[in-house]
Amino acid sequence: MGRLTAHRPVVRITGAGRVSRPDALAVEEPLELRVGGRALAVTMRTPGHDVELAHGFLLSEGVIGGRADVLDARYCDSVDDDGRNTYNVLDVGLAAHVPPPETGVERNFYTTSSCGVCGKASLDAVRLRTRFSPADDPVEVSPATLAGLPGLLRARQRVFDRTGGLHAAGLFTAAGEPLVVREDVGRHNAVDKVLGWAVLDGRVPAAGTVLMVSGRTSFELVQKAVMAGVPVLGAVSAPSSLAVELAVESGLTLVGFIRGDSMNLYAGAQRVLEPQPTR
Repeated sequence: MGRLTAHRPVVRITGAGRVSRPDALAVEEPLELRVGGRALAVTMRTPGHDVELAHGFLLSEGVIGGRADVLDARYCDSVDDDGRNTYNVLDVGLAAHVPPPETGVERNFYTTSSCGVCGKASLDAVRLRTRFSPADDPVEVSPATLAGLPGLLRARQRVFDRTGGLHAAGLFTAAGEPLVVREDVGRHNAVDKVLGWAVLDGRVPAAGTVLMVSGRTSFELVQKAVMAGVPVLGAVSAPSSLAVELAVESGLTLVGFIRGDSMNLYAGAQRVLEPQPTR
């Protein structure tokens, strides 16, 4: 498996002057995802948990709905100049009952921010395609629990501690118990790894859970939560306008700017309990 960090020389400037030293960087490498031997998409990711990433990606794009839809996943056709496997090509075999994705799906799927698809067409497509709508999930979560999630997420960012250069996503119970945390150079990859773990662990639809992300919330991340049946999505930063619109349309609770005991409820406020008065 590829390295998570790499060391490079840097010149650090402080008030005391200049000093040369090695610095730890988060590794970023391409992963080509194939389905049935056919190239599907390429993403730049931090190596590790690639099988989870593939499952999460295929789930969020509506190709699969659970663990039984995938037969196997194996690395292939990726070697360096010395003939060693670089683990940068992953081929996923779908079960016989699962239709293969369309050719060129990396351009047609609504998850890519560069695809040029936006507005009502995107919202309708996601709402109609999800198999696990979160709209009727009765889960409730306290503000105190939500306020504690950024700290719980940050405490499990081991590679971030060494590099300062990774996003994180985590799946938690409504009581704030961590189920899984994953890191990646791409925020969408971190979420895919978390949702892929949920697929492999038989937790999709992810009813009664909270998905927490370390940065802002884009349309793409809301889409992924909706496709997995996650009822609550929290973030330490702001959502986009289209992310809020999709959350409202899909019945997802969207919480942003979770900082200390304050937060903004952008959609689905009924799931967040009234704060308990302090004495």
